[in-house]
Amino acid sequence: MADSFRNLDRLGPDDLKALVFQLLDEMAEVKAENEALREENARLKGLKGRPKLKPSGMEQQTEARAKPVGKKGRRGPKISKLVIDEEKVIAAEGVPDSSRFKGYEDYVVQDLQFRPWTTRYRRERWLTPSGETIVAPLPGGIHGHFGARLKCFVLTQYHKCRVTVGCLLDLLHDIGMAVSKRQLMRFLIDNQEPFLDEAREVLRSGLETASWITVDDTGARHLGRNAVCTHIGNNHFAWFATSFSKSRLNFLQLLAAGDETHPINKAAIAYMRQRNLSETVIGRLAGHERTRFADAAAWTEHLRDLGLTGLEVTPDPVRIATEGALWGGITAQGLLDGTVIVSDGAGQFKVGLHGLCWIHSERLVYKLNTACKLKHQAKERVRERIWRLYGDLKAYCRDPTQQAKAALGQRFDRIFTTQTGFVRLDRLLARLHAKKDDLLAVLDRPDIPMHTNGSENAIRCQAVRRKIFGGTRSDMGRDCRDGFSSLMKTCAKQSVSFWDYLADRLGVPDAPHVPPLPDLIRQSATA
Repeated sequence: MADSFRNLDRLGPDDLKALVFQLLDEMAEVKAENEALREENARLKGLKGRPKLKPSGMEQQTEARAKPVGKKGRRGPKISKLVIDEEKVIAAEGVPDSSRFKGYEDYVVQDLQFRPWTTRYRRERWLTPSGETIVAPLPGGIHGHFGARLKCFVLTQYHKCRVTVGCLLDLLHDIGMAVSKRQLMRFLIDNQEPFLDEAREVLRSGLETASWITVDDTGARHLGRNAVCTHIGNNHFAWFATSFSKSRLNFLQLLAAGDETHPINKAAIAYMRQRNLSETVIGRLAGHERTRFADAAAWTEHLRDLGLTGLEVTPDPVRIATEGALWGGITAQGLLDGTVIVSDGAGQFKVGLHGLCWIHSERLVYKLNTACKLKHQAKERVRERIWRLYGDLKAYCRDPTQQAKAALGQRFDRIFTTQTGFVRLDRLLARLHAKKDDLLAVLDRPDIPMHTNGSENAIRCQAVRRKIFGGTRSDMGRDCRDGFSSLMKTCAKQSVSFWDYLADRLGVPDAPHVPPLPDLIRQSATA
């Protein structure tokens, strides 16, 4: 390039044009690198990164239409679904004599009664001849001076409608409720262990029955620090957890569903070998008489006794051994047996059977920028081929055959080994080709999704909550936020009203019965 600058006078118009395109392309690469560095710098400082690009539209454009395009059908009647609470007969005026009565013409009006309701229980007190005082007991379901309907309303407004504590308190005061902010916070976080226990069982039952799950994470705030909220779920359940770590070790701890056991079994040894842990270290762990540890503290003490905590080698034997023990505990519980984990490609999610999201992979091609028209055209041609392959993969999932499986694998190789002359595009295609097994996991498992849209849609509620509420200030507040979000999203996937669920659990009189959510998950997974 330096020689070209010194001999510009000798270059013809075509050579000058090619030089300009080369400089513009190099400037685009430098700009992309600078943007990546700025984003990483902002992330390390806890600031916002650059805004996300619009989705490419590959999923929508390749979706098969279930119905022909045309006029939409009329909506069905909704009145038949309503429960009539009151009937009023309105007499007609000015009816001439000798008229015949022809029945009634119904006109339904929906309204809402929203008012405080205070009950005073006058409990009889008796003094027996022996001096003992007998007081009439309260009716069942009464705990404290606030009723179950009020608690149900507060939890629904806060968790589902995202009403802040201040606005909720003002609303209750406006309608005449005598409740303090401290009492309102008690409704939200005190004595919620039954709900949190059910949320943990939601995860366990989901992992026991799932043939696949999708995972994703987003930023969160807790105790004034940056944290990460992780989503795990599928069509039958959703579960959230917030922690300060984004590592694979943390992800495995979440998948353990609350079980802290660290066993050394075949699955643990296989995991350690897969992660290239030294055979010497594996021999020490497998040859020891103790192969099961009750919690993390006992496991850490065992590693210290074996002399592994002081080793400074790569990979870190303590981290890999701990990950392997957690994976051994997950398999020992019967979780993730044959379950495919579909992710966006983040390294912490690559455990067990793994599949990659095509939307995120295609987005990498979509985000490539170039000032050269020819290179831009080359990129668009590759994107068009990827879109067609994606559409055919979706068709294969609906009707899989061995012939189509072989043909799709060959097409994948041809697309992602293409040499376009656009260096950054060719390098990206080579990286994606190296992930062939994960991208084409649907060829062996047509039942799994090819994207993580479900997790991205589900975890958006946590991002919205972060913008509205900020962060949590206590571990119980964090657990309640994650637990109720898990229960709310799972209710939606099971077609259960969140209000009915809370009313049943809180003991609202005449509330419809809602079975335990883990039982519903198991039933829907086997249906």
